[in-house]
Amino acid sequence: MKYMIETSALSKQYGDKYSVKNLNLNIRPGCVYGFLGPNGAGKSTTMKMLLGLVKPTAGEIRIFGKEAGGRNRIELLKRTGSLIEAPSYYGHLNGRENLQIVQTLKNVPREEIDEVLRIVRLEEQQKKKVREYSLGMKQRLGLAAALLGRPKLLLLDEPTNGLDPAGIQEMRELISDLPKHYGMTVMVSSHLLSEIDQMASDVGIIDRGKLIYQGSLQKLHDRAKGSVRIRVLNQPAAVRILEEQGEAYRLEDGVLVLKEREEEQIAALVALLAGRGARITAVTEQQKSLEDIFLALTGKQVSL
Repeated sequence: MKYMIETSALSKQYGDKYSVKNLNLNIRPGCVYGFLGPNGAGKSTTMKMLLGLVKPTAGEIRIFGKEAGGRNRIELLKRTGSLIEAPSYYGHLNGRENLQIVQTLKNVPREEIDEVLRIVRLEEQQKKKVREYSLGMKQRLGLAAALLGRPKLLLLDEPTNGLDPAGIQEMRELISDLPKHYGMTVMVSSHLLSEIDQMASDVGIIDRGKLIYQGSLQKLHDRAKGSVRIRVLNQPAAVRILEEQGEAYRLEDGVLVLKEREEEQIAALVALLAGRGARITAVTEQQKSLEDIFLALTGKQVSL
């Protein structure tokens, strides 16, 4: 099986407006696939179509190598866990009792409750009423419910939404560990660029319902040309040397900015400048962030 999830020209139209248009997803087994885009880009609609909660207007979906929907739907859903939008729970029951309800509905062994509580680190709070849980604990409980049945595919829609920095860090660590330790494929949507950057191996960027980039996160970063920034005390001398060498540069707030290059080339240039009186005070490499790349692709700002 080459792809865990594969869609072809997947579209969803409401009236005369497309929420998702001609989406071709290719999600490899065993990866964390970051589905990135601003609010309203079509992320949740796409995930709901994958789960059969929303009927596509057009296109095809294949999950586990099988056509989704129809007679395959129940079989595929049994192997899929999901947390879409806010987690559902009974506030007057404790964490374990909530999971017991889901365990009964899924018809999975009761021993799995202990396993998922351990995975999401809720063992100490399992007897506490869920209405007394923090938002982060409720998100982890929702993730625990999704993990019951030991799914091989997990769809998480904005799982860090509304969490404080500590909760985001915790959720990120949990998600990152799932493929390695439990053999899962995880599709996680977010408008938080920094989070996708730190937890995903593959990424798809969606904007106004259209997929504008798909591939490994590393390749996305490789597309961004970094720069070398050199701060000097004798700027006229430095500029003269660079122009003699035919080096392209620009000035930003008194700092010389040159294109990215190998470390040996940087060392040679620094030695030349220093040896001819440029009086260097700092040399730094600057790589474009995922946000810079997103802005270059879409021309719009997204939340950090």
